[in-house]
Amino acid sequence: MAARVEILVVGSLHRDLAPAAQHFIDLLQPHATVSLREIKEVALRGRSEAEVLREEGRRLLSAWPQAPVVAALAVDGRALDTQAFAVWLQKAFERGGAGFVIGGSLGLAAEVQARATERLSLSALTLPHQLARVVLLEQLFRAGKILRGEPYHH
Repeated sequence: MAARVEILVVGSLHRDLAPAAQHFIDLLQPHATVSLREIKEVALRGRSEAEVLREEGRRLLSAWPQAPVVAALAVDGRALDTQAFAVWLQKAFERGGAGFVIGGSLGLAAEVQARATERLSLSALTLPHQLARVVLLEQLFRAGKILRGEPYHH
């Protein structure tokens, strides 16, 4: 899976989740170039949800991944099983790389979702945005194992 993955997220990862995220980044490194950029989360205090989404959206759009295929992660996005995600990822790699955008606690502004190549869902369940980052990294690892023809179940 020698390929490029760019992940753009709102907010920093809580210290309790950081080791899990780093574990999967470390597992991915021999097979993919993974870059992860964080944009500052906008505090809801004193602001409407629309204002927060608009400001976070502006920040995400200004830091947009350079990958030719960019998926916005959204609970109502297209759901793929692990095998189908591996196929999707391979096609993105064939086009030059995959990017992923994860919103903050309120999700993603409509403008961000519209700019993405596609909207994908990690689960029909609503995942906290920080946990979604760890789940995405784990699924990237599994997809890489599939693409290399290696077993991916433990």
